[in-house]
Amino acid sequence: MVPCTDPITGATIQGNGEPIEEEEEETPQINEKELQSTAQTCLINYGTPFHKNIITRAQGLYIYTPQNHKMLDWTSGQMSCLLGHGNPEIVDVIHKHARDLDHLFSGMLSPPVINLARRLTGLTPKGLDKAIFLSTGGESNEFAIRIAKFYTGKFEVVGLSASWHGVTGAAIGAQYHSGRAGYGPVMPGNFALPAPNAYRSIFRHPDGTYDWQTELTYGFSLIDRQSCGSLSAVILEPILSSGGMHPLPAGYLKALKHHCETRGMLLIIDEAQTAIGRAGDMFAFQHYAEDEGVVPDILTLSKTLGNGIALSAVVVSDEIAEKTARDGFMYYTTHLNDPLPAAVGDKVLEIVERDGLVEKSRELGKVLQSGLKRLQERYGCIGDVRGRGLMAGVEIVTDRVTKTPGFELGNRIGERMADLGVWAQLGTHQSFAGVFRIAPPITITKEELEEGLQIMEEAFASTEGSMPLY
Repeated sequence: MVPCTDPITGATIQGNGEPIEEEEEETPQINEKELQSTAQTCLINYGTPFHKNIITRAQGLYIYTPQNHKMLDWTSGQMSCLLGHGNPEIVDVIHKHARDLDHLFSGMLSPPVINLARRLTGLTPKGLDKAIFLSTGGESNEFAIRIAKFYTGKFEVVGLSASWHGVTGAAIGAQYHSGRAGYGPVMPGNFALPAPNAYRSIFRHPDGTYDWQTELTYGFSLIDRQSCGSLSAVILEPILSSGGMHPLPAGYLKALKHHCETRGMLLIIDEAQTAIGRAGDMFAFQHYAEDEGVVPDILTLSKTLGNGIALSAVVVSDEIAEKTARDGFMYYTTHLNDPLPAAVGDKVLEIVERDGLVEKSRELGKVLQSGLKRLQERYGCIGDVRGRGLMAGVEIVTDRVTKTPGFELGNRIGERMADLGVWAQLGTHQSFAGVFRIAPPITITKEELEEGLQIMEEAFASTEGSMPLY
């Protein structure tokens, strides 16, 4: 009988169905220098230098180099692998749907899409009632801004001055952290509010504490002078991640919602990185008692929802969904409501709820903040520590009085950390101000978290210029 290949397992089988024994192939050696050279020849640089190592494997909390050097992945990939790399339950879902139900015409519904919509809108508060599923965070913010304009009949959009929302047309127009220069005009009608920054803001009470209320009021007074009377929406993150890991102050969302309502504007909250337990709450906009009752008109999700798979979501009210549908709103993409990523998102939410990971993130966040603040007490180059849950920022400075950003020093500390076994990204854009972004998978244990903090301590201790204080 002629041997053939099993279409599901890929194994070679005999005509009688019995598998043929095959010798196990050795893992080929990777020539890292050759791959780096090929990358320089064949890949477009996306705006930031590629990392010095080729990564050959990612498993659980760790990423691996060709030399089998492992690093704790303290950015969860691109702030996305909420449940870690290669999570077995996620792998099973991907395998099943790649085989049985992967991609459909966008107008066709499938159980994974309906199930995810039901589970997600069961978690959001009333007023966030209907969902749509897309691929990236930029795409979800593009959708959100377009539907806000369509619903209100107005076109002006307000963002924060250290925001990151994506690089598509409407999203980049509301983004001020980076990516605007060199491309000509963006969408008309975009304005920036001062980004909340308790560490650096010039708005201060007489006692020196941060006066965000005056800052916000002043920001809107400038926008009112510039607006042509067509203010449509404000879009912002509950924690400005790319802008330096700055949490919004308690009460900020309630004050912002009031400003929106008095101007007939919608409030869009971008929870690409903060949602699904990352910041210690299912949704970060629900954190403060001072903001109780504030529900965004539009909520966008992405990174954490897909655990590294390209999946994003937009959730709106019944009123917005029904009115815009009646009036002919259209947003159509190739991978709209795809079943495979939707199945992954549904499994992510199931695991987070089932395993109590929101509460775990909240509690381990206290351990993380405590450990980072101990480092701040020990090393003068740490100007500020901030964040919530398993989402933290460590700002590196060369002088605590002048708060001069320590880009070069931060790079050396980051390289030392990677050599010792922890990967945490240091941003070097001016609006980022040399901040380490820390966001490990929320499946991390207390012991693993403390291991990472110990490695960070060793990196600071062994890097010249870290300014030990004792």
